[in-house]
Amino acid sequence: MGKGDQKSTKGKRVRGSYGKTRPKKSSKSVVVAEKPAKVKAEPKPKAVKPKAEKAEETEEKPKAKRTKKAEE
Repeated sequence: MGKGDQKSTKGKRVRGSYGKTRPKKSSKSVVVAEKPAKVKAEPKPKAVKPKAEKAEETEEKPKAKRTKKAEE
């Protein structure tokens, strides 16, 4: 793709031609219509689930003692 390529932008610049890859700048200024601001709806209240109460007294299991590997 170089200066002799008619389809590339560089080739169009060298030849001074226009096309799909090198469009002419339009003389009219483009006006973009403003979008109306969205009205935010009020968020729905979340359903409150009753929390289960934890048992105050928990019985702890006795931990097993570690044993050493077989000694020789």
